[in-house]
Amino acid sequence: MTKISPCLWFDQQAEEAARFYATVFEKAKVGTITRYGKSGAEVAGRKEGSVMTVSFQLEDLELQGLNGGPLFRFTPALSFFVSCSSAGEIDEKWRKLSAGGTVRMGLEKYPWAERYGWTADRFGVEWQLILAPRPQKIVPAFLFVDSLFGKGEEALRLYQSIFPGSEIETMVRDEETKSIMHCAFTLAGQGFVLMEGQGKHGHTFNEATSLTVYCEDQREVDHYWEELSRGGSPGPCGWLKDPFGVSWQIVPRALARLMADPAKAEKVMSAMLRMQKLDIAALERAGQ
Repeated sequence: MTKISPCLWFDQQAEEAARFYATVFEKAKVGTITRYGKSGAEVAGRKEGSVMTVSFQLEDLELQGLNGGPLFRFTPALSFFVSCSSAGEIDEKWRKLSAGGTVRMGLEKYPWAERYGWTADRFGVEWQLILAPRPQKIVPAFLFVDSLFGKGEEALRLYQSIFPGSEIETMVRDEETKSIMHCAFTLAGQGFVLMEGQGKHGHTFNEATSLTVYCEDQREVDHYWEELSRGGSPGPCGWLKDPFGVSWQIVPRALARLMADPAKAEKVMSAMLRMQKLDIAALERAGQ
């Protein structure tokens, strides 16, 4: 099962967005939909019974959409890199994803690709499309700019020291600035891209796109919480920011089981809302 899964924070469009993306990608499906109970609705300012989360899969990437209110906006700091195998495929995906959105770099030929484009879609989610077949067709992509420019390799070393089964696949550097132009790497088997950009860009990481780490037991929860929050900042309900401002959620797999039981869900949610690092035993007790 996937260890790291992106989470997209929407105002109230999570289900609409997931169903839209399922029309863009050939291998796609919408999965479990959860709804707000009383405790969660009060904290989030949502209507009780409204959609809280939507799980969905695009190609080999598992994602979750969260309706959390109008608190955060997507930025180019964390985008999704899509590898397309033909001109027809990239043109069609570009047509759908760019419609009603904001084009950052037009779909055309560049020194690094025969066809490439970068657009935010109509929900604000950022996409990079490139004509270049890859084993993993969609991967999250970090962009280190402004105060983070030049810290890409530091981030790579940190992440690889924390997640087993990690490796750098390709690295292209700018010889003049010694910065990372493009790095493809894996963390716990999940593909990622990291790039750095010079100049003033005015955006950074925030909670709009976070990375959920699914943990098998409390030992794993403790490990990822402590290592990723060191030099960063802990947050509520299993959320944290690492030293580079990237948002992570450290979540035990047991939480989904507890929340799936209507008799336990409200009590478990109420307990979780009082936590920072999630405590599996305490969540289990709350559900009794």
